[in-house]
Amino acid sequence: MTTTTAGTVTSDDGTTISYREAGRGPGLVILHGAMQTGHSQIELARALSRDFTCYLPDRRGRGGSGPAGPAYGLDREVEDLGALLRATGAAYAAGVSSGAIITLRTALARPGLLRKAVVFEPPLNGSGARDHLPRLDRELAAGRIPAALVTGMKAARLGPPIFNVLPRALLELLTGLMLRNEDKGVAGDEPTFRELAPTLRQDLQLVAEAGGDLTVYRPVEAEVLLLGGTRSPAYLRAALAGLERVLPRARHVELAGLDHSATSNAVRRGRPERVAEEIRGFLTGS
Repeated sequence: MTTTTAGTVTSDDGTTISYREAGRGPGLVILHGAMQTGHSQIELARALSRDFTCYLPDRRGRGGSGPAGPAYGLDREVEDLGALLRATGAAYAAGVSSGAIITLRTALARPGLLRKAVVFEPPLNGSGARDHLPRLDRELAAGRIPAALVTGMKAARLGPPIFNVLPRALLELLTGLMLRNEDKGVAGDEPTFRELAPTLRQDLQLVAEAGGDLTVYRPVEAEVLLLGGTRSPAYLRAALAGLERVLPRARHVELAGLDHSATSNAVRRGRPERVAEEIRGFLTGS
């Protein structure tokens, strides 16, 4: 098993960003999405570690990193990724979901910092996320974690079709049962949904702030691999197709039979080895 080491960098506003490091070769930052920490793609990093030095940061507000802070937003996340890229000398980044939005924005705001970027299913549908924020805030403030998770799932539109017809009270009951079962233990350092639930606010804010205007990414100079699964929600697939039309140096690959969990560890239904094949081929030019 590939050995990992821990490190930290300091972002522009003084916030500490922690990360795991694994492998050897050119630097690749793998930036996680909602309800995740850096550990959530550790198997993806291990699958890439013979060719790349992989850096797995905990985005601010979770894991070993500092708090989100009162001025939290997309600009802070871009600063965090920029700080890690500069400190490590990495020229590649792979962003997952909301992490993909941050990766795209970094490529846009910091031209020359990234040579190549992998973008996995960015949820570029800002208006829907904004509509759910007030309810999510109320539920988190009241400690109603199952309710908040249901709200987050509805905002992300990631649930199965039956999710849209079941009564909300039943959904919250089933989610509570899932949380209690997960509290009994998960594999290794895998973060639990209960402990990550408060970070949903950050990710919905990012999605709302990014909005759905894809033309803003037209000036991106980096080569971009657009990755997504054929079983993912239609709006995520549509965002990738739209980005393919806008980005000047983009390649779009659909992963047959995979969904939004594809980059995750196997315990979260991921297929990291399959994703690693595409990332490796893109970054090495093979």
